[in-house]
Amino acid sequence: MAYITNQSSSDLSVLDLETRSELRRISVPGQPAGVVAHGTEAFTVSPESKTVRRIDTRSGEVLAEVLLDGGPIGIALDLKGGRVFVSDWYNARIWVLDALSLTVIDTLQTGSAPAGLAIQSGLLAAANRDADQVSIFDLSDLSSRGVVPTGERPFGLGFAPDGRLFVGNVGTNDVTVIDPEAGEVIGTVPVGERPYGVAFAKGQAFVTNQYSDSVSVINLQNLEVIRQIDVGEYPEGIDVTGDGERIVVANWFSNSVTLIDAGTLEVLGEIETGDGPRAFGRFIAREDKP
Repeated sequence: MAYITNQSSSDLSVLDLETRSELRRISVPGQPAGVVAHGTEAFTVSPESKTVRRIDTRSGEVLAEVLLDGGPIGIALDLKGGRVFVSDWYNARIWVLDALSLTVIDTLQTGSAPAGLAIQSGLLAAANRDADQVSIFDLSDLSSRGVVPTGERPFGLGFAPDGRLFVGNVGTNDVTVIDPEAGEVIGTVPVGERPYGVAFAKGQAFVTNQYSDSVSVINLQNLEVIRQIDVGEYPEGIDVTGDGERIVVANWFSNSVTLIDAGTLEVLGEIETGDGPRAFGRFIAREDKP
């Protein structure tokens, strides 16, 4: 199942990826953008109303919600630690929330305008758009591991299966590849215009290019772009199915998601959504650890 935040229609599309159909839409006031899903629950971030919600996607019931005092946008779930992290665009920080109650339990300082968040292997990474850098934190004690420079205006990011961090830089049309343990840049990959989000499957990175209406495919071994796949208009959020076989792309201006075969790199089809799908985060539900 995929849970797509539709910013313009202020709702959440529940998509069955097997039947390629929209099952229902759940009202989510405040123009939601950020999302992370697990099992039958989705956490959403509505920047306009500054509200984070935990939603039962079967009933549409809001299980918990919190009103924050800044500019919430990105979100990540630490299932093992029982925490949700939300970036504060306006105040250079990350809120640490209890995953059940959504109570604020801590804050972390970042560079200016943090956007995308990613978690893997005991690390939390935040793309600080206006600081041209990534902040890295240790999940065990929330201590800072330092910052790493990127290209201009980093926004979305994700950890590859081998632990490397890939960061989309909308200002320089490239992806910065980082060794997060060493805190060093190990590569830069030119992609399409305004790269936004990244997902991984079958030894490849898939990067949405907002202005190119495409997805760039990067070979993880040699960091070379091997294909550019045409998708809908203004693609943003991107994720991979739990079996690693399909890539799902949210097309903001086309009101649809595109399904891509991760092996053949062929477009399998589209599913209609609500108005203005952004799906900024890990929007495909999984039963395993995010």
